[in-house]
Amino acid sequence: MRGTEKIALLIDGANLYSATKSLGFDIDYKKLLKEFQGRGYLLRAFYYTTLIEDHEYSSIRPLLDWLDYNGYSVVTKSAREFTDAQGRRRVRGSMDIEIAVDAMELAEHVDHIVLFSGDGDFRKLVEALQRRGIRVSVVSTISTQPPLIADDLRRQADIFMDLAELQSRIGRDSNERQGRMQEMPRFLERRGPQPSLPDEDEQF
Repeated sequence: MRGTEKIALLIDGANLYSATKSLGFDIDYKKLLKEFQGRGYLLRAFYYTTLIEDHEYSSIRPLLDWLDYNGYSVVTKSAREFTDAQGRRRVRGSMDIEIAVDAMELAEHVDHIVLFSGDGDFRKLVEALQRRGIRVSVVSTISTQPPLIADDLRRQADIFMDLAELQSRIGRDSNERQGRMQEMPRFLERRGPQPSLPDEDEQF
């Protein structure tokens, strides 16, 4: 990346969480921000996630509050609950439209967009951004079986960054993992309420 280019990060929270969980590490969001601040002028860092609107959705609230106060723009919307044919409780929610709209609006203001997602639905978005002269990096992983990034998305991107290779720079130190709140994005697993917002020096 060029040192003077303007960069925006678009983080599909659920997708990133699934990928890092499969790789066996947790993101340190302070390190992630610092990593990309060192690659250019970081204009915005967006974090997108859906929320279940009942008392249990508070399980992800401390993470979102921390991100909001520490350099990230948090974008949320309510997930929809439904019962499938087998009577199981399911949750449906996608931030694809929000990510796509923000990306197209940012295109006038940045040189480089870094998309944290392996969702193949974003291939057309990447192509549209490239037509506007924007370089697009995609962050996911091919280090799992099966890979967690759609092949057509990886091929469309100008740059593909494997999370496995970024782990040493943006992962949480292993000795910090125990007892911390890194598991918080498991809000779709219907867990009970979690502790309140951590101290300011708590690293997510």
